[in-house]
Amino acid sequence: MRFLQIKHLTAEDLNSAVELDRLCFGGLWTLEGYGRELGSSNSDLLGLWASETEVSASEGFDSELESIEPNSILNSKLLSVENSSPATPNSKLTPNLIGLGCLWAILEEAHITILAIHPRFQGQGLGQALLWALLTKAHYRQLERATLEVRGSNLAAVSLYNKFGFKEAGRRKKYYKDTGEDALVMWRSGIDKPEFKQYLTVEKVQICDRLHQKNWHLASDNFEF
Repeated sequence: MRFLQIKHLTAEDLNSAVELDRLCFGGLWTLEGYGRELGSSNSDLLGLWASETEVSASEGFDSELESIEPNSILNSKLLSVENSSPATPNSKLTPNLIGLGCLWAILEEAHITILAIHPRFQGQGLGQALLWALLTKAHYRQLERATLEVRGSNLAAVSLYNKFGFKEAGRRKKYYKDTGEDALVMWRSGIDKPEFKQYLTVEKVQICDRLHQKNWHLASDNFEF
């Protein structure tokens, strides 16, 4: 079985974060930039980790975790366990960072600055889980609304944000320097309301159901903050 965990990044995770950033964005933030996020009380920098049991690995299940190229960020410890711990049929292998999410708390707003899933794991509901976690953090911070920028051509991302109630509020002309493409500015209001907490509870059940269909398991104690 494959397992997921969402938690805050630590200093030990920054090199993996930078490598994932380069893979997804071509190098949006530097190591120093991610380090500043760790030191800011107004920032939540979350990571999504994947691991699997030795049984599923040895039987050839879940080939995404086994087929990462030799020099990728997921390969170094994926199919190993600590030498001091004897292997058991149910032991989990070393988790690997496959997703990043970050928000800035600015006055009453949650500005979502990063949402990235390793390309090998896209289309499995992992982006939904990470966005859910960011909005949960924003709700607990009692922020009133969330905002973000996204390429209009990134239809999958736009669809994801629409699913969570984001609406297009405008455009930033030629925002993306690599292509000159405009950015859609999207907003989601009411995230401080009691009913939004109920909404998050319903979404969590649906997200977990989809993950289970993709053979992912997200333990409830790893899905809370």
